[in-house]
Amino acid sequence: MEKRVVFDGKILPYALLMPQLLITIIFFYWPAAQAVWQSFLIQDAFGLSTEFVWFENYAVLFANPDYYRSMLTTLVFSTLVTVFSLSLSLLLAVQADKQIKGVGGYKTFLMWPYAVAPAIAGVLWLFMFQPSLGLVAQAIRALGFDWNPQLNSNHAMALVVMAATWKQISYNFLFFLAGLQSIPKSVIEAAAIDGARPVRRFWTVIFPLLSPTTFFLLVVNIVYVFFDTFGIIDSVTGGGPAQGTTTLVYKVFSDGRLGGDLGGSAAQSVVLMVLVIGLTAIQFRYIERKVQY
Repeated sequence: MEKRVVFDGKILPYALLMPQLLITIIFFYWPAAQAVWQSFLIQDAFGLSTEFVWFENYAVLFANPDYYRSMLTTLVFSTLVTVFSLSLSLLLAVQADKQIKGVGGYKTFLMWPYAVAPAIAGVLWLFMFQPSLGLVAQAIRALGFDWNPQLNSNHAMALVVMAATWKQISYNFLFFLAGLQSIPKSVIEAAAIDGARPVRRFWTVIFPLLSPTTFFLLVVNIVYVFFDTFGIIDSVTGGGPAQGTTTLVYKVFSDGRLGGDLGGSAAQSVVLMVLVIGLTAIQFRYIERKVQY
């Protein structure tokens, strides 16, 4: 008979849960509550006095055209990074799942970028694409293309998209590869016996079975783009040129830390949190319906 573990007393289960609960409360709920409270306050230039202003920070925020521009920038940036990182990582995972010579080395190299910090990843790409010193930038200029992300906002956006995509590919690759290896080979062999070619087998058999993994990565990648790409943008472009790469999370930093508007930046962080929660809820409400478990 199967033996069940019985805990003596009622304190032990709560004691086991307490470390995780404390971490969640201290590092998530408490800062979130502080941000909400700070969004209703305004401080003087020297931080000596604080005034409760209700929704004035939100009114000023939504009357600022630059904030809507940062929303559009975030939309473009998040769409490009999510699409490219998921597509490229799926392609690499499909190739790594094949029985080819040296596949273990390929998998190792593809996993390494995940250990690189976002700021370091940004610096690496900045070194390669720096207009005057970067090797890749010099090759681009040699082809007659006037590459300059320091002056051209479109070039700067392309650079941060490439850096953010490269940083996230490893994470997506791990999950896609695990999902591919969990698909029974008998299902794929049955489709091959029925006459389905490799491309048709992928779209009609393999990809639908990867839908739970794809849905999970879609949610994770959107959260990644909204929050974890701050280090890349800060190290590569600093939000420029002309605020061309200023996303919502970077604007929170620039207005609060650099501009000294703590109440306004707190209001922006609350709006950003609501947007991410709303996007996640929409994905679970509508996109999850098409997931085949």
